[in-house]
Amino acid sequence: MPYFDAASAVPLHPVARQALLASLDEGWADPTRLHREGRRARMLLDAAREAAAEAVGCRPGEIVFTSSGTRAVHTGVAGALAGRRRVGHHLIVSTVEHSSVLHSADSFEVEGGTVDRVPVDRTGAVDPSGYAAALRPDTALACLQSANHEVGTVQPVAEVAAVCRAAGVPLFVDAAQSLGWGPVEGDWSLLAGSAHKWGGPSGVGLLVVRKGVRFAAQGPVDERESGRAAGFENIPAIVAAVASLRAVRIEAAEETVRLRELTARIRAEVPRLVPDVEVVGDAGRRLPGIVTFSCLYVDGEALLHELDREGFSVSSGSSCTSSTLTPSHVLKAMGVLSEGNVRVSLPPGTAEADVARFLQVLPRVVAGVREKLGAPAPAPAPAVTVADDVIAVDALGKRCPVPVIELAKIFGDVPVGGTVRVLSDDEAARLDIPAWCEMRGQEYVGEEPAPRGTAYLVRRVS
Repeated sequence: MPYFDAASAVPLHPVARQALLASLDEGWADPTRLHREGRRARMLLDAAREAAAEAVGCRPGEIVFTSSGTRAVHTGVAGALAGRRRVGHHLIVSTVEHSSVLHSADSFEVEGGTVDRVPVDRTGAVDPSGYAAALRPDTALACLQSANHEVGTVQPVAEVAAVCRAAGVPLFVDAAQSLGWGPVEGDWSLLAGSAHKWGGPSGVGLLVVRKGVRFAAQGPVDERESGRAAGFENIPAIVAAVASLRAVRIEAAEETVRLRELTARIRAEVPRLVPDVEVVGDAGRRLPGIVTFSCLYVDGEALLHELDREGFSVSSGSSCTSSTLTPSHVLKAMGVLSEGNVRVSLPPGTAEADVARFLQVLPRVVAGVREKLGAPAPAPAPAVTVADDVIAVDALGKRCPVPVIELAKIFGDVPVGGTVRVLSDDEAARLDIPAWCEMRGQEYVGEEPAPRGTAYLVRRVS
């Protein structure tokens, strides 16, 4: 059964499994103790730290092992902000950061800090000038992911780091998605990673705090991990995590070429095989194994279930798969279609035959979901009224992708120059209706308040 959700977690690497089993007998003792067993554990921990530092490109003393990648982010952001409290209470993040970074930013605002969120373009990339414009005399920290977890776009970290360094502001980099493929370039100050993203065991995070960065660990601390991550180190898991990082780095050159070819094939073939699809993310500056696309008139949850029945494990940023019924913050920030969203993230070793079968199955699955939803055939007909040459579509109470489906059903009857007013209370409509207009070459006029929900205005131009 092909597993195409490597951006969430990668299966345990064989080298990690071997290292984990081997270190269980040697790394169980307290590494702070002076007895024989403690010294053995300390040797394993020190060796892992040195190997991790070599892979990251830093000093061993700058490495801190944490209980997860999320914990590494929260510890790093909070510690850097606290360490530079005298400078100010201003934080800069991008709008497409991982939720762990955005949650840290939200907490900082609750505590009285201010946050600037730098926008991205339609590929999901920031412009370094956006960070330059956001910098202030009281900026304590800036954050930027190395590569996006949902669409694979690689960010200009080195350029942003240079801008921040010139202003004397440390840059925190969430490198969870990219660290398995290589070190992060640029003069960054703090970095976080997560072992389960590169084939290590879950429950191991990595935090790097460069020498010279002002850092004040928050919360109760002890003598472990330089006082920056309290609690007994899981030495066998740490050893396995670092062993797998070194292993995947050795394999990275060959796998990068292979996976780029496979994802390039998906990017090219999906729009050809499936009508009304938008492939999102940067076509060139992207991680090797991630490709993301969105399908018009498709329920994202139904699509994922059908692909799972066909044996493919994928993920989605569609609001149709979310308990909150709101689209992915990444897709929303990019301004791209969110409905029917599919993220294919190929793990190392993915077979070409599995990708070929995915491309064979996908058109039939999408067509089946669309048929069940009655799109775009006019059955049942949407509630339509005409007043002052404006066609009104009442989609209140209907969830993604139905508002866009009902817009599409009646649009063929709209004269050129005519306007459609779609009334919807679905949060995803705010993103998907403008995206539909862009895909169809029609004019999105804007939105206006309504007694219930929001009215979205679309003008037919061709």
